[in-house]
Amino acid sequence: QVQLVESGGGLVQAGGSLRLSCAASVFSTVTMAWFRQGPGKEREFVAAITWAGSTYYADSVKGRFTIARDNAKKTVYLQMNSLKPEDTAVYYCAAKSVLGGPSVYLGTSYAYWGQGTQVTVSS
Repeated sequence: QVQLVESGGGLVQAGGSLRLSCAASVFSTVTMAWFRQGPGKEREFVAAITWAGSTYYADSVKGRFTIARDNAKKTVYLQMNSLKPEDTAVYYCAAKSVLGGPSVYLGTSYAYWGQGTQVTVSS
């Protein structure tokens, strides 16, 4: 069982930055990811990072968001720069083991989820 606890959300003006953190109870051999769900929208993939450090991003956040992991601290981060109002959403941390689904982009590949943290970007 993997427990995930997110932190770092908040209210920020457009163009600003936030850093989200996700602390995991188990970290080895898991791919970590961030998803988000905006008001009235479906959950969507944001970014993922494998145990080996390979990273994946949604087109909408490429060049603005950076995912990173600190294996010693069992923590994954999402640095969000140049935030836009359309980035407003609840952001969820997710984890999948090697037994999870094959695609890092699909929420169904991930067995473990955090409780979510709200990010609000004002215009």
